[in-house]
Amino acid sequence: MDKETTSLLRVESLSIPLPAGLDRTYAVENISYELNAGEILCVVGESGSGKSMTANAIMGLLPSYLKPSGGRIVFRGRDLLAMSEPELERERGRSVAMIFQEPLSALNPLMKVGEQVAEVMLVHGEGDAAARERRVLELLDFVGLPDPASLRHAYPFRLSGGQRQRVMIAMALALEPAMLIADEPTTALDVTTQAQILELIRRIQAAKGMGVMFITHDFGVVADIADRVVVMERGLVVEQGMAADVLNRPQHPYTRRLIAAVPHREDGADRTDAGGETLLEVKQLSKTYRSGGGLFSKARVVKAVDDVSFSLRRGETLGVVGESGSGKSTLGRCLLKLTDVDGGEIRFRGRDIVPLSPGAFRPMRRHVQMIFQDPFSSLNPRQTIGRILTDGPVANGVPLAEAQARARELLGLVGLEPSAFDRYPHEFSGGQRQRVGIARALALDPELLVADESVSALDVSVQAQVLELLQDLQRKLDLAIIFITHDLRVAAQICDRVAVMHRGAIVECGPPAQIFDAPRHAYTRQLIAAIPGLAWNPRQAVV
Repeated sequence: MDKETTSLLRVESLSIPLPAGLDRTYAVENISYELNAGEILCVVGESGSGKSMTANAIMGLLPSYLKPSGGRIVFRGRDLLAMSEPELERERGRSVAMIFQEPLSALNPLMKVGEQVAEVMLVHGEGDAAARERRVLELLDFVGLPDPASLRHAYPFRLSGGQRQRVMIAMALALEPAMLIADEPTTALDVTTQAQILELIRRIQAAKGMGVMFITHDFGVVADIADRVVVMERGLVVEQGMAADVLNRPQHPYTRRLIAAVPHREDGADRTDAGGETLLEVKQLSKTYRSGGGLFSKARVVKAVDDVSFSLRRGETLGVVGESGSGKSTLGRCLLKLTDVDGGEIRFRGRDIVPLSPGAFRPMRRHVQMIFQDPFSSLNPRQTIGRILTDGPVANGVPLAEAQARARELLGLVGLEPSAFDRYPHEFSGGQRQRVGIARALALDPELLVADESVSALDVSVQAQVLELLQDLQRKLDLAIIFITHDLRVAAQICDRVAVMHRGAIVECGPPAQIFDAPRHAYTRQLIAAIPGLAWNPRQAVV
């Protein structure tokens, strides 16, 4: 049997030129790979490698200024690039469907989720209203959503991230396509939700016999689900092959570099001598949120922080791990007095800061700084990096010239060029913006850093660089760090101790080896079991 009939999809010598003046000529250049029915092909690479660009080309979703200049995309023997728009519209959803990275922006906020699933069938003229309604309930149940009869009436904002992603999958499956493209569908999800979505995609692929193209930057995910792998760098395919070969015997330096950057528990050797004098003591801290309630309904009460106690020494890193809603970010905001607390003590250098008024706490605020999760939204887009780095020190009485000199010094310390001082946030990559966020947090010479999911949105190689930077700065400046994350792999790599939070409470705390090798709490065991690529050791692949 020839290749034309065995391949579900073949990308042949595809090139997509970029507009003039950008950092390279092509978004993707002369790339080729294929996908067979009944297999999962993982396309791996960092942001800007061309992964999503190729997926959009397959779906016919490229903007008008980006048109392929050469090559073919052959689906079931027909070149998609040669099809007219009406022909492509018939294929989209029916033959090839796509799950997008951010379901909240991909779903219509003004339509109920059941209506959006039904719309896929309506556009393609499938069935009558009653048949579509039955199919909606069947699909919502198939993707594991609770109580489909009620949930179909919900709006997207009412659902969790994992539930929204399941709705997207239901929409993609509505017409039972032969091929499914999943573009980073688990990047923004908690590790346990990610594991559920990966298992769901595996189950669907096996049940329906579809070909799945799974786009990701995480080799841990690749180890869990891939049959074959394509590695892309700056628009080029640099390596491809069977998953076992690429994962365990990578040939290209870029592939080896990506695998080496995967956080792994063996990186985090326990440091028994980490830390000096006690800097922070938290005792029985509590924070409760109340919402709703009225004449005929009870108020909703959530214990975001529930009787939390721990201590932290100078030079020590404490990891706070848990899923969304576990209370870890609320804990971080409480420590910086960005949120009022209901009870307990926060002793910084021996002084309880809980009863202090904002004015009384202001002189102490410079000693406790925060690195936020999203550096783009936390940096003022209208201010230069120099202004962003000097505003805090100037407000605290530092002369402008001295603050500017310190800002330039900090840019070098976090690995940015001196020219960054006069540039704006939008001119930097995500990893560079996070470095600016770290520099801003250091501008007031703090003793304690609270890093709230500071690497969760970054490519794995950029994540590795930022983690290495934080560890280097900690050694040089003797910083205490509270590192908030949902990724136990990252916590094991850089933390001296790990505290596991669940429903507002710390259910377990100890060195990484104890947390991994002898977890005491069922929730900790659940988090560990959900780590992508748990059985695969990336260190053995790059020795």
